Amino acid sequence: MESVGVLTHHMSIHILAMNVAAPFLVVLWRVLARPPVKTTYAGWVWPASLTQIALLWSWHMPAPMAAAFAVPALQLLMHASLFAAALWFWRCVMEDAEEVRWKALGALLVTGKLFCLLGVLLAFAPRVLYPRAAELWTGSHHVAEGVLLPDQQLAGLIMLAVCPLTYVLAGVVIAARWLRDIERRDLTV
Repeated sequence: MESVGVLTHHMSIHILAMNVAAPFLVVLWRVLARPPVKTTYAGWVWPASLTQIALLWSWHMPAPMAAAFAVPALQLLMHASLFAAALWFWRCVMEDAEEVRWKALGALLVTGKLFCLLGVLLAFAPRVLYPRAAELWTGSHHVAEGVLLPDQQLAGLIMLAVCPLTYVLAGVVIAARWLRDIERRDLTV
């Protein structure tokens, strides 16, 4: 099995789950929940944000990543825990976007920046960060760094291209709604 694309594939799954599927499912749930269900998610955006960041960075340290590639059930746990944390994060962001917008915007900014930092490390590292994970994935102890490094760099570049789009788009929507509400309030005074 070729190792080219393994990390890119892995990161693409994370990006699709955490930055596309999770916010989409939360929006869909909010739209379909008629009448709107009031929850207690407002005010939990920072714990949700910190949980998501901690899980992302913890799972992407070399040892946990190698373990996840060695044990398929552990890799499934990685994907599931990151997806669950993303669902919680996006639910809290959307609740705080209704209640205390500055908290939602702050959480988007901090979380987006720290996600991008992982992408920067992958894209610009001078060497392969997960050689053991690649060995376990391919079953070869002699995987060439010249094969793995471009894959790692592409995974990082995809993170750098896609992740900010989600967070910036959400921030723009929240800020636009906030400005619209301020304008409405000023017109009624």
